[in-house]
Amino acid sequence: MTSAPTHAKGLEGVIAGETEICNVEQTSLIYRGYEIADLAANATFEEVAYLLLVGSKPNADELAKFKADLVAERSLPAPVVEFLKTSGDLVNNQSAVPMDILRTAVSIQAHVDPDCQDNAPEANLRKAKRLLAKIPTIIGHMQNSIEGKDFVAPRDDLSHSANLLYMMTGSEPTPEAEKVMDVSLVLYAEHDYNASTFTSRVITGTLADMHGGVTGAIAALKGKLHGGANEAAMDMLSDIRNDIGPENDTAKITEWMHKAFAEKRKLMGFGHRVYKNGDHRAPILHALGRKAAEARGEEFVKLFDLGETVQKIMEDEKTIYPNVDFPCGMTYFTMGIPVPQYTPIFVASRITGWAAHIMEQHANNRLIRPRVAYTGPALRNWND
Repeated sequence: MTSAPTHAKGLEGVIAGETEICNVEQTSLIYRGYEIADLAANATFEEVAYLLLVGSKPNADELAKFKADLVAERSLPAPVVEFLKTSGDLVNNQSAVPMDILRTAVSIQAHVDPDCQDNAPEANLRKAKRLLAKIPTIIGHMQNSIEGKDFVAPRDDLSHSANLLYMMTGSEPTPEAEKVMDVSLVLYAEHDYNASTFTSRVITGTLADMHGGVTGAIAALKGKLHGGANEAAMDMLSDIRNDIGPENDTAKITEWMHKAFAEKRKLMGFGHRVYKNGDHRAPILHALGRKAAEARGEEFVKLFDLGETVQKIMEDEKTIYPNVDFPCGMTYFTMGIPVPQYTPIFVASRITGWAAHIMEQHANNRLIRPRVAYTGPALRNWND
């Protein structure tokens, strides 16, 4: 058996590298020195994106230029647009899901990016800004195609968050909806060596290009145990509602939960590899989502009531707390966002963290090549 100095299933607790970008602890989440609650309350997503990609808080002139750079890159090249025209058929025929479409669109984008093969810092930053600007347009065109509608062109007078919502719906969002989306993007922007970010670093650690790293990261994020958890959390709440009816009968909810426990069903949106006592992003988004629900009406308030009952049962009986994906599912549903687009929207945020890590990996690279503890048969002879 191969000896290994450190071994943990799923690499739990293993320090796999160093970063200046993000620090995840039991009691805090810090982006380049700024705590997440501070950023959610006081920074816009564009400011946070600049912080992650460039490494410092922007001044007014730097922020204005950064935003102008993003606006100038929102439109898509013709090959990507042509592919997205077929995306609705692929999704509606169930041969693909939105995360598949987004992954392929980003890969196509690589073929027409003039900096694709250049891993220099300046080229990487240009690519990062292009991807950040274009991913909302990809999501919007995809949703238009799914609904059989004409593509909605991006607007240069809207913020990143407002433009993302506008691209999907064709309607300018209210300031309240824009704020909720903006905060959700701040909360999702970065989270150290999570599965998708680590994937991007492994890929680019071979000196592969940024588009390759991001394409791999999107593939990793698709899974229900990672980015897909926000969709799965909403699906779970829909299952409960379908089984117990429209009224939030606590006894029926408890019965449903106990049956799920007995069947060892994995209840999505709860638990976290690092945050054993609760994800401090979750209450920030829950409060905003609840406020949005109260503004929209009783149907949406009931959804949050249901979610809060489920959350209390999980906390009281299992001592397992919600992660940010649980309130995200309810919040995006309240905003009228189609459930299959929840994880692509995650990409519209996390692209900032991925790109920052890819640039950091390229700047101080060492091939990521761990060892493995062999548990197969002992040495044997083929002719025996």
